[in-house]
Amino acid sequence: MGKVVLNGSVSLDGYSAGPNVGDDHPMGEGGERLHRWLFAEGSDRDAAFAASVGAVVLGRRTFDLGLRYWRDTPFPVPSFVLTHEGRPPLAMESASFTFVTDGPKSAIGQARAAAGDKDVLVMAGADSARHVLRAGLVDEIRLQLVPVLLGSGARLLDGLRPTELEKLEVTDSDDVVHLRFRVVR
Repeated sequence: MGKVVLNGSVSLDGYSAGPNVGDDHPMGEGGERLHRWLFAEGSDRDAAFAASVGAVVLGRRTFDLGLRYWRDTPFPVPSFVLTHEGRPPLAMESASFTFVTDGPKSAIGQARAAAGDKDVLVMAGADSARHVLRAGLVDEIRLQLVPVLLGSGARLLDGLRPTELEKLEVTDSDDVVHLRFRVVR
């Protein structure tokens, strides 16, 4: 069975989105800077990671704001949306979105079943990511530390209980520092 991996880009001051997230600014004001490294020349370092993803868990707001840009599932694998509003699955070109109303444990369980021996990627918004972390469902945390200060917005790791992490890898590039940690249980 694969791992449950929380993955996100954060500013040096810990924000995973800038202020005023909405239709005009899906990543918040200034938040698009957090993902510029993905599109930089030579950024195919994450190709192996992407190949290991068998399912995705994301929050409803991430789904609502991201779908118009992705026009498909964010990865070509089944995606599970944490939400309070039930709705039928949404078939896309690459895979489908399943809307899970009974919490992070159910969403991760369904994603694990769909992923088989591959990893489950949690790329939820900050609130949903924290729900998955609080439930003790994350095996590994991968952060891309971006050299920018956003000053406000949504902090990815705010309000969590103390959790021991084991550093697995630190890799720097011109645009970002990749940090990888195992959650110690």
